[in-house]
Amino acid sequence: MQVATQLEVLDIRHFSARQLRPLLESEADVWQQRLRWNYRGSTELLLQYLDSHILPGFVALDRGRVCGFTFCVYEGSKAVVGDAYAVANDREQALHITHVLLDHLLDLLLHSPGINRIESQLLIYDVGSIDETFRQAGFNLYPRLFMEYNFDPAAVAEAIPQPDLPKDIGISRWSGEYYQHAAELIHEAYTGHIDALINDQYCSLHGSLRFLHNIVRFPGCGIFDAPNSWVLREAGTDALAGLVLCSRVAEEVGHITQLCVAKNWRGQRLGRTLLTHCMSQLAQSGFKAITLTVTEDNRQAVHLYEDLGFQTRHRFEAMVFNKP
Repeated sequence: MQVATQLEVLDIRHFSARQLRPLLESEADVWQQRLRWNYRGSTELLLQYLDSHILPGFVALDRGRVCGFTFCVYEGSKAVVGDAYAVANDREQALHITHVLLDHLLDLLLHSPGINRIESQLLIYDVGSIDETFRQAGFNLYPRLFMEYNFDPAAVAEAIPQPDLPKDIGISRWSGEYYQHAAELIHEAYTGHIDALINDQYCSLHGSLRFLHNIVRFPGCGIFDAPNSWVLREAGTDALAGLVLCSRVAEEVGHITQLCVAKNWRGQRLGRTLLTHCMSQLAQSGFKAITLTVTEDNRQAVHLYEDLGFQTRHRFEAMVFNKP
């Protein structure tokens, strides 16, 4: 392609936030159109990091014009591909630029002696659109679904029913006092789960605490919505039987960032109860829609969401590489 001979790829640390802002604002528009997410908060946070010149990554220029970028973040011996985005005259050219950028980034990471694992989830790209670069590098790919539910306006007028729970279980709104117990629940719930292959934070208590911290403190998955997040408490103990965490990703759109149930409480429809209670609360709070992501091979969860009326808006992929 002609664009390939015009491209120049440089270290992202040579560029300022001002130079990359138009590209990031263009990407924020794509997030809004494709996923109904207001990505502006994440954009502003990323621009602050770019001005500090600490993010490893690359920028593509077409005849001197900035047309694409990619970057990663390091978490110990793991690297996470944070983003990749490009603009061009047509979609094919934009995807070509994205592939070139990802080739550079993955080559850097694969030849970094301290990096043993690489993870990536680039939500705005359809299944199959960027997977060639990752497949050639030896990554395992896991198809995932981006699902949504649109609230019926009549639901706002409906009274919220009391959750039908076992007698030893109570439901409470999220509070910071549940932080440690929530991390313990997340770690326990994902032991042996397919999602622990995709996100290794689930594989340890420390990682689960970090995962929870990222959801509650940072705007990457929206602004954490504590009033619409819930925990199930075991009577007489500090243990949690389940939880559902929600963030606001747009003024009238919520996103489920976590839903899990303790193994010893499974089979009692607690996941369904948590999600339907959260949905009722969101409808009463004036939300128009709710979204979530789920791994396609997690058929039990997919069936639950479809049974509750969620529809698949978009299919994307999680990519994972582990050095031998």
